Formats: sequence, C-alpha cells, structure tokens
Amino acid sequence: MKHLKPREASDFLHQNPQAVLVDCRSEMEYLFVGHPSGAHHVAWNDGPDWDINPHFVGQVKKVASMNRPVVLICRSGQRSIAAGVELEKAGFTEVYNVLEGFEGPLDDDHHRGTIGGWRKEGLPWEQT
Repeated sequence: MKHLKPREASDFLHQNPQAVLVDCRSEMEYLFVGHPSGAHHVAWNDGPDWDINPHFVGQVKKVASMNRPVVLICRSGQRSIAAGVELEKAGFTEVYNVLEGFEGPLDDDHHRGTIGGWRKEGLPWEQT
C-alpha cells in the first residue's frame, strides 16, 4: 500500500482517470460531514455496533474491479489503512491510502479540520 497526502491523492486521481476513490467512513460521516467529490461510499465499519463490514472487499470489487487503482479515504487516515490491508489480502495490487483522511488529525482542542485533511486542503468535496 502506498500513502499519499490529500493533494497528492487528488493529483493522482486526476492523472489516473481509471483510479477509483473509495470513502470507507460510516454512512453518517459520508452523508453529514461531507465527502470528496466523486467518491464511492463503501463503509469499512458502521454503527450501531461498529463491526467490520464482512462484505467490504466484495463491495469495493463492484465499484472498482481488481484491475483499477483504489484510493481509500477515511476520517483521519487510520481506518483506510486497515481497509487497504484487506484489499491487498484479497488480491488488489494498487491500493493507496490518503494520509490525514478527510478531516485530518485532532488539534490541541480535540477538533478536526484545522491541521490537515482533504477538506482543510481545499480539495473538492460535497455534502449530500
């Protein structure tokens, strides 16, 4: 798995139109916090129990196929690492993790979005 900062990930996606951006956060995060424009949503884990999605790999195969680069993003870049490891175990050969994720790490006041992340970098995003 390769790791890209948010701007590098955005550039990679523009330079590789066959690549697929997968947002692996929960459905509520995806819908209410916002998500990168053009991202496909496939939750790695979700509430109420926050169990790992047993269908994650199969759902990613539906949106990306195994022959395309997959760029994974989550809130801060941690869940996407675990999700990427599972994709690699399943045979995906081009897996990328977005460092800092969509909202970035916590700042000193325990808020996200002030230090780094996709949204902080001013990259295209939307809220549905």
